Amino acid sequence: MSQNSVNPAAGINLRGAVDLSALKNRPAAPADAGGAAGSGASQYAVDVNEAGFQELVNLSAQVPVVVSLGSGRSAQSAALNGVLETLMNEYNGRLVLGRVDADASPQIAQAFGVAVVPTVVALVKGQPVPLFEGDLPEEAIRRFLEELLKVAAGNGVTGTLGGGGEDTPPPLPPLHQAAFDAIEAGDLDVAEEAYTKALADMPADTDAKVGLAQVHLMKRTAVLDTVQAAEVRTRAAGDVDDLEAQLAVADLDVSGGHVEDALARIVTYIAGHFGPERESARVRLLELYDVIGVSDPRVSASRQALARALF
Repeated sequence: MSQNSVNPAAGINLRGAVDLSALKNRPAAPADAGGAAGSGASQYAVDVNEAGFQELVNLSAQVPVVVSLGSGRSAQSAALNGVLETLMNEYNGRLVLGRVDADASPQIAQAFGVAVVPTVVALVKGQPVPLFEGDLPEEAIRRFLEELLKVAAGNGVTGTLGGGGEDTPPPLPPLHQAAFDAIEAGDLDVAEEAYTKALADMPADTDAKVGLAQVHLMKRTAVLDTVQAAEVRTRAAGDVDDLEAQLAVADLDVSGGHVEDALARIVTYIAGHFGPERESARVRLLELYDVIGVSDPRVSASRQALARALF
């Protein structure tokens, strides 16, 4: 098993992945995240599956989230989680640990590009932060966590679970809460209905628009397992005119944090095609802009490229 680590100072880049934190949620006790708390030694450690992972992403806007991707078949993963749980107790709510069984939740491992287990990454404002692979001495892990806290503070994430009320945002509107609860339960159809109704009631509801775009992305990628994802990438590489394949690969790239690649792929398709196919690609591109964030510099650059492709 690899025990190579990533330099915590050099390896952290918060602008390298899509920000999924627009689906805001009220702060939750960590035992609620993922819907299935484990029996670990820390109240700040939970077991997380694909259905409940979005809640952990949302929580990372309040407090840095450490994600341990391991295997139930790996003694090394269990030992590492034990060390991490001990450290979570030391940090007393300044960090949260999400334990992911990569065998049971392969899409989470795929989204982070995990090649070996155990691998430890983090989330700050919904964006992945690489930490290390394999097991490390406790003091080495503590140094990574200290660096993570510095990075989080630099990005305005300084909350503590169970802290004062000033860290608590107002409750979500009812339809937004219904959408969030549905996402937590893995019912994306209900989430889609809730956000659609919120937009019908208030067309200027930016959060509902972003939430709906993210639910659409989750629904499209949820139907692709690892084999199907590889197959659609092969299709896209072999046929630049295959709109369905090109859009599917763009979805996978956005979900995996390869934002520039995804946007460039669709703009390139638009530049080389006309008629209804071009319009379908343009509509999808605009929706992905909402997912990524309209103020993101990568979206601004893509808009300029789109204008050149169209005109």
